[in-house]
Amino acid sequence: MPRVLQGLLVTVEATVVGMALALVVGLVLVIGRRARSRIIVAPVRFIIEFIRSTPLLVQLYFIFFVFPDLGIRLGPFLAGVIGLGLHYGCYMSEVYRSGIDNIPKGQWEAAISLDLTRIQTYRDIILPQAVPPILPMVGNYLISMFKDTPLLSAITVLEMLQRAKMIGSETFHYFEPLTVVGILFLILSLLSSVAVRRLEKILPKGGFPLK
Repeated sequence: MPRVLQGLLVTVEATVVGMALALVVGLVLVIGRRARSRIIVAPVRFIIEFIRSTPLLVQLYFIFFVFPDLGIRLGPFLAGVIGLGLHYGCYMSEVYRSGIDNIPKGQWEAAISLDLTRIQTYRDIILPQAVPPILPMVGNYLISMFKDTPLLSAITVLEMLQRAKMIGSETFHYFEPLTVVGILFLILSLLSSVAVRRLEKILPKGGFPLK
């Protein structure tokens, strides 16, 4: 159990850091996709579609094993977190887009009439109203990322499942460690779902009050 819990800590850290990165990457991508210049929009769309259309495992291998040939050396954990963040960031961009598209056109017109910059418009008007409705989808991707962390074992990250496999190979008993891992994944997934639902109830459904 102590060794599995050490792996659990790595799993949780990878999920939290990866999701934080995904939220930032997704926001940057959706803003780039809604830019006025095609020079920006076209590459951003290509990046989103390319990453969404290729397996996460391939991306992890590429970051960990190919980047060193390009002069970029990353540790296993950092490479794994970056892989998770970029992969799920592309999905998060679509989640952000769905929330932003639901903002009434009058809100954009009001921002223009107030002579607000594009950054001020997103920060003070659009995002405060777009974020609360998309929380359920964000929660779903958080749980999906948590369940995808075992893929990090492919690049030598000693997360929970990898430690359970090591225990099994040492003791020739796989049932106990793998069962414990399955139960821990279930418990944390349920706790994450409950936390997201409570957050939905706390936040105003129509968005945060505007200044």
